[in-house]
Amino acid sequence: MSIVKEFREFAVKGNAVDMAVGIIIGAAFGKIVSSLVSDVIMPPVGLLIGGVDFKNLKLILKAATVDAPEVALNYGLFINNVIDFLIVAFAIFLVVKGVNSLKKTKG
Repeated sequence: MSIVKEFREFAVKGNAVDMAVGIIIGAAFGKIVSSLVSDVIMPPVGLLIGGVDFKNLKLILKAATVDAPEVALNYGLFINNVIDFLIVAFAIFLVVKGVNSLKKTKG
């Protein structure tokens, strides 16, 4: 069997196609969740705690100079990313829980 034929059989198998679709949908979902966190959730949270924009929260370790940019810990962006991760992890948990319950009812 030639390499091209083997690859064609692999590529059209259900598992490979399903995985590719899942990766594409997952990437798109990640963008939606990132926008949800940074554009919808965090602005009101920042407003509630005194008008803080989380994107700009940082601890400057060394100020910028003419020759070098500042060195800073961008903990506000880190907080956004943690919330982003928690939402994605919870969504995946719900999907897996739903799939597992469907498997139990089928057999």
